[in-house]
Amino acid sequence: MKLGLGSYAFRWSIGLGDLRPAKPMTAMEVLEVAHDHGLALVQYADNLPLDRLTADEHRALRRRADEYGMALELGTQSFDAEELARYIPIGERIGSKILRVALDAEDALIPVPELAAQIRELLPDGKRAGLRFAIENHFNYPSLRMVDLLDAVADDALGVCLDVANSICAGEWPMTTVARLAPYTINLHLKDYRIAPDPYGVGFRILGTPLGEGRAEIEEILSCLAHCPDDMSVILEHWLPLMGDMEETRRMEHEWLARTVTAAKRLVPGNQAA
Repeated sequence: MKLGLGSYAFRWSIGLGDLRPAKPMTAMEVLEVAHDHGLALVQYADNLPLDRLTADEHRALRRRADEYGMALELGTQSFDAEELARYIPIGERIGSKILRVALDAEDALIPVPELAAQIRELLPDGKRAGLRFAIENHFNYPSLRMVDLLDAVADDALGVCLDVANSICAGEWPMTTVARLAPYTINLHLKDYRIAPDPYGVGFRILGTPLGEGRAEIEEILSCLAHCPDDMSVILEHWLPLMGDMEETRRMEHEWLARTVTAAKRLVPGNQAA
């Protein structure tokens, strides 16, 4: 499996909502960080949308990735047929093999046959561009509904971007989600988490940790995906919470990534040092 960096590993350095740094991290800077960590690719998600870059900037990004022997992937948030049609030529321009689409609550309101029909219309253009659509299980799109959608489309150009923790929000324990979606998986988002009791005993919270330092059952997850191709990309992310000091939070993004990459190179098949 090929290890890659997801742009959400730098959500605070790139900026989120009204919390934006004076100089947000750029797509090229994310690529440089991934290269410095010896990663094979970068997946740019909706927090660093590539449709805001020019065609020349896309080509420059690809040239740098080619120089490093790295690949690029891209993604969007929520289903929008017009946006996806706009992203297909961007994917072709940067040489992406994956177009990740995170489905969420509003998408769950679209009847499965209707959503399947809209996706099916986009697939021929995606195929011509060398793209496969990877539907990500996000917070409020249950995995059983995703299976219904995938079966309704029934095309090898459509698969799952499996996130190992997102579906906790949809009321699913991670290994339940993994077991359901593993047969359809063409892209993996790997992160870790811990469950922390509230200090006053009022329930608990689910918090991110660097990979290998929490409760995620990494070996079991990867075992469920043993059938996937050796070149499938594994995108590293983390849920670093916002701390009191924003500059400290942004510094910690780099520290958490370093710990995550070290763990991933130990845990993910094909990435162990000789």
